[in-house]
Amino acid sequence: MTLRDADIEACAEAIRHGSLSFHAASKLLPAKVRNPALALYAFCRLADDAVDLQAQKAAAVLSLQERLDLVYRGQPRDTAPDRAFAAVVEDFDMPRALPEALLEGLAWDAMGRRYATLPELYGYCARVASAVGAMMCVLMRVRDADALARACDLGVAMQLTNISRDVGEDALERRLYLPTDWLDEAGIDVDTFLANPKPTRAIRKMTKQLVMEANRLYIRSEAGIAALPISCRPGIFAARHIYAGIGREVQQVGYDSISTRAHTSKAQKIGWLMLAATRTATTAVMPRSAVLYARPIDEVAFLVDAAATREPRRWTRQDGLIDALGRLAEMDRERREALMTPQARSN
Repeated sequence: MTLRDADIEACAEAIRHGSLSFHAASKLLPAKVRNPALALYAFCRLADDAVDLQAQKAAAVLSLQERLDLVYRGQPRDTAPDRAFAAVVEDFDMPRALPEALLEGLAWDAMGRRYATLPELYGYCARVASAVGAMMCVLMRVRDADALARACDLGVAMQLTNISRDVGEDALERRLYLPTDWLDEAGIDVDTFLANPKPTRAIRKMTKQLVMEANRLYIRSEAGIAALPISCRPGIFAARHIYAGIGREVQQVGYDSISTRAHTSKAQKIGWLMLAATRTATTAVMPRSAVLYARPIDEVAFLVDAAATREPRRWTRQDGLIDALGRLAEMDRERREALMTPQARSN
């Protein structure tokens, strides 16, 4: 299949409105990577929106799995993101385990899953963010396990930044990503917090922990950026600094992500784009860091294995997704029954 110019333009338009940070960073990628990356992100955005905007969550995720089936058969739906992603899958021999991991993460979101510990939260970040990082490596023709592990570090860091920024917004939507063990230790009842979120000292401390952990992973990821093709490094350094900049904005407001939502300005993004170019020049002359060879986080290891070993495209990692679909179907059924009249329920 061929990646059509018209489809790429449609994907770029979707990203321009849906992901300003990625749109800014993508400008520094070479065209041979930027265009497939736009197709990838547009499909991911389509998947995210499809689940968010539908009441019947199980049906939404099942529909996405069916769309993915068509993509991997080379018979995508007649939409720009589907056609473009199908072309990318074929051209780059994209392991199916990677986009399926993303669908599993979206299914977890749809069921309102909560995470007791930081490692459990890593498992979520692996699916909704590190899977995309691993796919980006595939688009750069990078299959080295160490570079993939550091790309997954970057994905987890970015998602932790998103979570730290959106604590209040998520709470208003009855979503919770702060580890529930942390709330238990602080004596905070989850339902009480979600009903009336307040930027207490304890909640701000938890938000700080997420930002600090993200910062650790941003630093660790840099060894992997230096292992990428030099033409790709500016774009990835830009993404790293733009997202870390969001974390610094969270820090500037005292880790209060409830009273306000951190954002970055266009001028700041331009500054980080310039910094990315400088960092790239430095990596060209510096020796390779030993951090590159650090073991992957346990929760992302399956992504590293999938991308590094070039698993057959038809292989699917379905167990987790099937379990999530079963739970979602049960939740949808309970929701429908709750809305039925007693007479209809008895019939």
